[in-house]
Amino acid sequence: MKLETNRLIIRNWQEHDIDDLIEGLNNRNVSRWLALVPFPYLREKADEWIKYCIKNDMGNNKNGYEFAIELKSNHKVIGGLSISVINKIHGTTGGGIWINENFHGNGYGKEAFAEKIRFSFEELGLRKLENGFFDGNESSKIMQERFGYKIEGRRRKKYYCMADGELKDEIITGLLKEEWVK
Repeated sequence: MKLETNRLIIRNWQEHDIDDLIEGLNNRNVSRWLALVPFPYLREKADEWIKYCIKNDMGNNKNGYEFAIELKSNHKVIGGLSISVINKIHGTTGGGIWINENFHGNGYGKEAFAEKIRFSFEELGLRKLENGFFDGNESSKIMQERFGYKIEGRRRKKYYCMADGELKDEIITGLLKEEWVK
């Protein structure tokens, strides 16, 4: 599977992505916003993740996608994007995004997230995206609001963050197809 935007290729993870994956996630400023990413993020964990993604990309019964975000200009992987727990009966999905801190401030996250939304609504035919962010992650909040996401609630101390050992509140967000700001 491969999606493209003006500056990005959003594609399946590959074994040769391991160094870029480690570079992006072995950073507390990134990993503290992700529940299941330990800090430090070592080669063993990166290798496990890539093998998991490759194994699960082979199936035909997709209930989610795990994508690498690659710059077209130099083929460097700068982040990851997930579309998870696709429920075709209810027309919903969740997922998230992360970007290597060295590439923050360039609009890459917004560009990749916009493509995730477009793919979910237009190609997967879903009607609602359910996301969230840890309380305090203003960048994620602002980005989601730009696309029309609404805050739907808070799950108190929902996640144990492996990177910093803290219990974190998750702010729940949702985007209906008809609310989507393209």
